[in-house]
Amino acid sequence: MSKRSLDGLAGVGMCALSGSVFAEWEINLPEPVSPVTREIFGLHMLTATIALVIMIIVTAVIVYALWKFRKSAGYEADQNFHKGWFGNWAWVLVPVVVLGIDMSVAGKATKVFDLVEDTTPPDMTLKVIGSQWKWTYEYMDDGIRLVSNLNRDRKTDDPLYLHDVDNPVVLPINTRIRLLHTATDVLHAWWVPALAYKKDAIPGYINETWTIIEKEGTYRGQCAEICGGGHAFMPIVIKAVSKEKYAAWVQEKKLAAAAALAEADSAKVWGKDELYAKGEGIYRTNCVGCHQINGQGIPNVFPALAGSKIATGDVKAHLHIVTHGKPGTAMAAWGKQLNDLEIASVITYERNAWGNDTGDAVQPADVKAAR
Repeated sequence: MSKRSLDGLAGVGMCALSGSVFAEWEINLPEPVSPVTREIFGLHMLTATIALVIMIIVTAVIVYALWKFRKSAGYEADQNFHKGWFGNWAWVLVPVVVLGIDMSVAGKATKVFDLVEDTTPPDMTLKVIGSQWKWTYEYMDDGIRLVSNLNRDRKTDDPLYLHDVDNPVVLPINTRIRLLHTATDVLHAWWVPALAYKKDAIPGYINETWTIIEKEGTYRGQCAEICGGGHAFMPIVIKAVSKEKYAAWVQEKKLAAAAALAEADSAKVWGKDELYAKGEGIYRTNCVGCHQINGQGIPNVFPALAGSKIATGDVKAHLHIVTHGKPGTAMAAWGKQLNDLEIASVITYERNAWGNDTGDAVQPADVKAAR
């Protein structure tokens, strides 16, 4: 091996041993910031420590035995080992040791399980709905609904690529929050390790978890249940703020929702360009996960809209499928989730984007009539 090669290997070795490199290895769970995740983290560290100690002891015994009793040193196997004291009692000692290790964890684990199933009345309730491939949040006490999608504007060299969303969840600190988990299509799992433990979101069923966030900040998680081709595109972002900032955010959201509803219910006749611009944003928020940003869909999974019969054919048929959905498929009934203006806008966008160019401008009144 050349001197240059040896120098290169030495350099790699020095880098690998440097503290700065190890500091970049995020090989443990995030710092817990709630009572239940703190206990789970403690149990995790206890079991990991016990496992490490066992591994060291077993490895040391194996290495010692391989060296001490090797054939090259002239050692001959003891043919009567099973008749000795250890040979007779090992079948009792080993289970006792294993049981002792189990019992050292059992007390801590029981405490954690009791905390996980704690049913203390909450201060607020957040319903979390998983869908392919986005999260919908309903603030049950404040009447706020939030749809959170992957932020597709992040570039591949961005540290937050695949870890950011367009609408983060805002939650108050020092507040007991009940989380209700469900899904609209397949199994999902909402998991933010620093805040709450994982529990499956099952269609037609509601699971419950809880948390008390003790520290302001931004916390990230991910869908933890394989849910299809877009599973990797379901990040979770939580912004924990003070109670005062949260109250201001709630008020802002309520005012914005009221203004949007009033705008949708007005008799205004909208221009095609206005509807197109609004519809593009709504499409990127609600539809891009299945039909893709270019309207090409996912072959053999979700249909394309570019050049499709739905997006270029009868407007009434287009209105009906968007408003009422299509049973037996992943096409949701958006009439229950979007107002008349939003549906009119997104249909106008779909009928004029990607070369469809129908020239149609669907009005909120048309949607109202189709409901």
